Amino acid sequence: MCRVTLRAADGTRIAGQLHPGPKGARIGFALAHGFTNHIRKPSVRRVLSRLAGHGAVLAVDLRGHGGSGGRTSVGPDEAMDVDAAVAHLRELGHERIVTLGFSLGGSVVLRQAALGTPPDAVVSVSSPARWFVRETPAMRRVHWLLEQPHGRLTARLLGVRLAGPWPEVPVSPIELAARIEVPQLIVHGTDDHYFPLADARALSEAGGGEFWPIEGMRHAESSTTPQLVDRIARWAADTVEPLDRGPATTPHGSAPTERTEA
Repeated sequence: MCRVTLRAADGTRIAGQLHPGPKGARIGFALAHGFTNHIRKPSVRRVLSRLAGHGAVLAVDLRGHGGSGGRTSVGPDEAMDVDAAVAHLRELGHERIVTLGFSLGGSVVLRQAALGTPPDAVVSVSSPARWFVRETPAMRRVHWLLEQPHGRLTARLLGVRLAGPWPEVPVSPIELAARIEVPQLIVHGTDDHYFPLADARALSEAGGGEFWPIEGMRHAESSTTPQLVDRIARWAADTVEPLDRGPATTPHGSAPTERTEA
């Protein structure tokens, strides 16, 4: 493992960790964490170390988190951070790149795949499908952090540096999913306490991707088991390899494949 420093398109300094993976690995994974997390959090590190058994992994602290500069926009600007990670993996010679994001990072990788330099496949775990979700107590707490003066101070104590309010509401993940031209995998826990399972199903349908409702899973990295990481990595390998036949694709508008995993 080695530390890397990247520059996003707007000049923001992005801190990352590069895990080289097995010798001869052709797949590179660019990983984006959830809100209030960073790449040194134990739950994130567990995912990184497991995923590194399948390929190279470049995990970045999204802006406003951890060792990166800037302030978090809670979605739109962070796509530039993932774009920088994808570009760096390609510069290192990795032939196929798969982006993997959790929660906030799940929405970010979808935005990057739709609007940035696309990867060869994208995996979004525990992502919102729409903005301003307030149906769950967990999301009402998040909105308090984002919208109230005392909440913003609390966010700073949690290690998150917030940018100002959105000047305009960005395109929602469910709208962006339909614009993505590479294979998509949407993973969501049946017991997710932030975002409804029905939203995740709608997100997968919008993009025509594969949908995995994970029985008993709650939210994001802290609920992602080693076995689930292995399944995601196998999906990535099956989707983007072998190289001589190119990446598999799922036509937009077709019904997504739904697979329930324990």
